[in-house]
Amino acid sequence: MDKGDFKRWRKSLNLSQKDAAQKLGLKRRVVQYYEKGERDGNKVEIPLSVRLACWAIAEGREDYHGPAKRQEKAKPVTDVAEEAADLAPASAPADGTGTGPVVDGPPIAKPAKPVATRSKPVAKKARLSLVEPEST
Repeated sequence: MDKGDFKRWRKSLNLSQKDAAQKLGLKRRVVQYYEKGERDGNKVEIPLSVRLACWAIAEGREDYHGPAKRQEKAKPVTDVAEEAADLAPASAPADGTGTGPVVDGPPIAKPAKPVATRSKPVAKKARLSLVEPEST
């Protein structure tokens, strides 16, 4: 898109420079630079993001909220009792051999105990106790 294309885009949508700037999220002066093709004697290129925004606006897209979210298909419930049985917690066997609910999956590891470390060793004082020998 060159400066002529940019101006034709704006005119084809009957937008003023101010309106075009607002729709593109730019300042009016930047729109003027794009239409002129230069700023302070230096060539100004229209960035890809602005070119794509021009195309989207020309197609009638004013805003974009990301891709459409997929909707999950509802699982058909054929039997309410069957559904309730699937949701009910498992219990210990009636013969008393079990210890509680049955849980599928790998066993849960216990967290490791933290190890206390010291930056400097601490000298322990020896405690002596004097015991007198028993007399015989």
